Amino acid sequence: MELATFNRLAADEARAAIRHCVAIPHWQQALVAARPFASTEALLAVADALARQWQQPELQAALTAHPRIGERAEGAGKEAALSRGEQSAMQQAGHALQQAMQQGNQRYEARFGRVFLIRARGRSGEEMLAALQRRLQNSEADEQQETLDQLREITLLRLKETIR
Repeated sequence: MELATFNRLAADEARAAIRHCVAIPHWQQALVAARPFASTEALLAVADALARQWQQPELQAALTAHPRIGERAEGAGKEAALSRGEQSAMQQAGHALQQAMQQGNQRYEARFGRVFLIRARGRSGEEMLAALQRRLQNSEADEQQETLDQLREITLLRLKETIR
């Protein structure tokens, strides 16, 4: 979608156009309310600033829309389709790597009580597994911040792909 089109949409239509970027309704509302944007750079700067305000409640809300790394996202929605594409490296990985990721996901969830989230786009399965293993050593506070950073990266990538 062109930025000019996004700027002109009714508020409900604009929120619907970016809903797949992240499952945080107040981020969607705030970004829509900040229109019109003079450039995509301005849009992304505001989106980034809003995302840097996220804390635990926003993280929990957003994680409801993210499948485990290595699991195929179900459904016909845009978010599920994006997850399938973003995780294609793990979907194409060998059995041993997929098993190691599944075991790592289980350890991560037991340690932190949530799914492991990483910007999968542009990363190999081996890179994602290595990041998971490294992040298992994080403190709760450090891991929450790293997860929020990954969520912000995913959100901004999706927004860049949506609005040009």
